[in-house]
Amino acid sequence: MSLANQQVNYSDQVAVPTWKIKLLYDGECPLCVREVNFLRKRDAGRGLVAFVDIADDNYTPEEHGGVDFETAMGRIHAVLPDGTLVKNVEVFRRIYETLGMGWIYAITKLPIFGAIADFIYGVWADWRLSLTGRPNLATILNQRQQKIECNTEGRCRTD
Repeated sequence: MSLANQQVNYSDQVAVPTWKIKLLYDGECPLCVREVNFLRKRDAGRGLVAFVDIADDNYTPEEHGGVDFETAMGRIHAVLPDGTLVKNVEVFRRIYETLGMGWIYAITKLPIFGAIADFIYGVWADWRLSLTGRPNLATILNQRQQKIECNTEGRCRTD
């Protein structure tokens, strides 16, 4: 058979993820880590939620819905198996539903309560770094960039 007549079915080679939602979280945020630990216990090894630490040196946006570090630090994001991005309170709603605890966030599906929850989450997200005793986002971004340059270009300062 000639190459022109060969057909390759690439859909057979695409791996379908076993997780139902991929949570992008800040592994350097103590409150975020506490929530992730709670969710991991609820997942109980079922693999329904993929937990991705955006603070990890090996985090790459291309593998996680194109969400870069700065964007992920501003608001919580999740990626669905089809590549759809979810952010803000909708992330919590979907994760809790996936883990069988949807009743906790069910009230946020109602328009007025959803708007209130989104507003409160926005305030929390804006103040999260200072409330947890961390530097502001600009400082964190600068530190991360310096660390990346040190690791990739060997341009490290020792002070």
